[in-house]
Amino acid sequence: MLELPWPPKELSPNSRIHWAKRSKIAKNYRTACHVLCKQAGIVAPEGKMLLILEFVPPDRRRRDDDNLLSSMKAGRDGLADALGIDDNRFVTQISISDETTKGGAVRVQIRGVAA
Repeated sequence: MLELPWPPKELSPNSRIHWAKRSKIAKNYRTACHVLCKQAGIVAPEGKMLLILEFVPPDRRRRDDDNLLSSMKAGRDGLADALGIDDNRFVTQISISDETTKGGAVRVQIRGVAA
């Protein structure tokens, strides 16, 4: 299992931020996720793969799963970059943990999908 940092709040689809600033933040988050995936030594299985994202929030506020997935787009792209694949090979499953952790985190698992 790989643990990634919580997506920056500026990447939320509800964020009202200038596109240039958002772009810089997204690039930084994508790079961070890429580096962490490379360091973990994860290898892409053949064919489609199940990308399991468990969001462990920094606090008890309620969050929408669709907004969390949108916030994670740059991170998902960073994972695909690190694996050397097109992200269309991902079949994504998400959940929001009942637990919290300081700063928040995204726990990632990647598994092959039987054809």
